[in-house]
Amino acid sequence: MHESLVDLRSDTVTQPTPAMRAAMMAAPLGDDVFGADPTVNALQERIAALLGFEAALFVPTGTQSNLCGILAHCGRGDEYIVGQQQHCYRWEGGGAAVFGSVQPQPLDHAPDGTLPLAQIEAAIKPDDAHFARTRLLALENTLGGKVLPMDWLRDATALARKHGLATHLDGARLFNAAVAQSQQSKPVRPEPVEGLAPASTSSARTDLVFEEARRIAGHFDSVSVCFSKGLGAPVGSALVGSREFIARAHRIRKMAGGGMRQAGLLAAAALHALDHHVERLAEDHALARRLAQGLAAIPGLRVEAPQTNIVFVDLEGEAAARGAGLIDHLKAQGILATGLYRLRFVTHLDVDAAGVDRAVAAVRGFFAQA
Repeated sequence: MHESLVDLRSDTVTQPTPAMRAAMMAAPLGDDVFGADPTVNALQERIAALLGFEAALFVPTGTQSNLCGILAHCGRGDEYIVGQQQHCYRWEGGGAAVFGSVQPQPLDHAPDGTLPLAQIEAAIKPDDAHFARTRLLALENTLGGKVLPMDWLRDATALARKHGLATHLDGARLFNAAVAQSQQSKPVRPEPVEGLAPASTSSARTDLVFEEARRIAGHFDSVSVCFSKGLGAPVGSALVGSREFIARAHRIRKMAGGGMRQAGLLAAAALHALDHHVERLAEDHALARRLAQGLAAIPGLRVEAPQTNIVFVDLEGEAAARGAGLIDHLKAQGILATGLYRLRFVTHLDVDAAGVDRAVAAVRGFFAQA
């Protein structure tokens, strides 16, 4: 790989830090399929307590976490309401429908990433044999880097409960949302909460982020959280919920091939990330703002102001007509980005200010060509 590569494709490309690798190598191990891996058990207890739930399940991927969550809430012939751009609907291969015969009912998002409450309510099916049974409202926070408003989360989940629906949060970037919210709060140490990192590894700001994450998660019956995105672990997500719910999800994980043996090697990376990589997410957000400001100064680029670590860019006018070769040009300059449906840049712990500035200069150079 190019030594000076600036990889802005996703925050999933991060490499374990030396300290994280050391923690992985030092982890006590057992067979998690027998429930005997002490490091996995410690992680599951930690993340459940941190987010205010009874139990948790460590899984290889966020996709599997969402699949286990949806299928633990829903059975064959049931339905979940979901947004068109949510990962568990659009980007996970239709797993709930393919493996569980659970029908998605997708809705269009408002510009801020929310789903209009009236549309949610209208999508709930009556108890009639003509319809799939509506069982679940699934949401995602952050969504495309947007932080969903807390008042809306409260109202949407209350609406679901009013109609007897369970609620699930795809919180792949839950801690990014919590960091963004915590920056609007006073940086003081909150009251101690069971499950928070020990005082030796947890600053007042980190504790405040954990408190915000717990507030978001508290609106839901289950939450999936990813360790291999902004938190920088190489592998792994966790699903949290009640003990009964996690027992159902555990059975589904087994059927889906997610039972791992000495998985504590991976769980140790997630524990290290919770201790050391949460507060630093604010640095990614700052770099995303720096990147957005630089790109916005280039004619023909319409940049969506980032709320967290994801920057979306649309090409307009002459820039749109000339933009077909941009991704290849950037790659030739040692900068990786994606343009699957919009031009997207994602900042993370392996990107610094110099890398961001290189990316801006490369984009500017492309459009400056005759």
